[in-house]
Amino acid sequence: MESENQTCVSEFILLGVSEDVLLQPLLFGLFLSMYPVTFIGNLLIILAIIMDSHLHTPMYFFLSNLSSADICFISTTIPKMLLNIQTQSKVITYAGCIAQLYFFMLFGDLDNFLLTVMAYDRFVAICHPLHYTIIMNPRLCGLLLLASWIMTALHSLLQSLMVLRLSFCEELEIPHFFCELNQLIHLARSDTFLNDLVMYFATGLVAIVPLTGILFSYSKIVTSIFRISSAGGKYKAFSTCGSHLSVVSLFYGTGLGVYLSSAAAQNSRASAIASVMYTVVTPMLNPFIYSLKNKDIKQALKKLFSQETFST
Repeated sequence: MESENQTCVSEFILLGVSEDVLLQPLLFGLFLSMYPVTFIGNLLIILAIIMDSHLHTPMYFFLSNLSSADICFISTTIPKMLLNIQTQSKVITYAGCIAQLYFFMLFGDLDNFLLTVMAYDRFVAICHPLHYTIIMNPRLCGLLLLASWIMTALHSLLQSLMVLRLSFCEELEIPHFFCELNQLIHLARSDTFLNDLVMYFATGLVAIVPLTGILFSYSKIVTSIFRISSAGGKYKAFSTCGSHLSVVSLFYGTGLGVYLSSAAAQNSRASAIASVMYTVVTPMLNPFIYSLKNKDIKQALKKLFSQETFST
């Protein structure tokens, strides 16, 4: 009997967002402009938080880690896609595909868990303001970050190892611009029942548990805000979590949109186009949301740019 973990493929073909030759220069220019905007925008958020001592709080500690995760998240897919368009080669090696799958899931899941931790931080700040510094101490913040890394690393490793047990020999074209888990499983020659089971159960768990935590935190936050008598107090309480709520809505909204659009269209190419929203657009917009909606970040960015101007 042939061993199921053996594979006779050394590379895959990434078909990209579109196979239209005339669209390739447009796609290259579009993603080439979006990638540095995302990279620089998130990097500025990180630098602003590091340089401003007033932002050395749990909320901005997690925000800087979210920005770092966004930089890594978009860097797992876009540079390879740009290289493929530039060189007119759609090939990705088997090892490269598995590595891309692992890191894509790692940083995507990390975004998810960090948003949950940030929701908990806002819950403590609004619902238990007098005990905030005691509860959200540096040790707990470090443990929450470490737990997020461990859970995401284990989930990514599990899914990657499950793909390694599959055999691939034919139909090596992936109708996507990166090695997406579901597409890889569909290409497998061997039995994928266990892979499907693990994929839906583990991915559902990783998505539902953090979302439940976020919804619970915000239900308590909303209840606490309504108990505040003054309109000014309500506005101040809501403004502290407005940016995070916008990012959460964008993250889960685009993710749900991708799922619904791919399920309705039953078209892998439509799914690839929709995936651009949460793989590229969401990380790109996050810095703008925080810089426009958050007064502290705006002031820190102004201070950062003024220091750069003065030094030059």
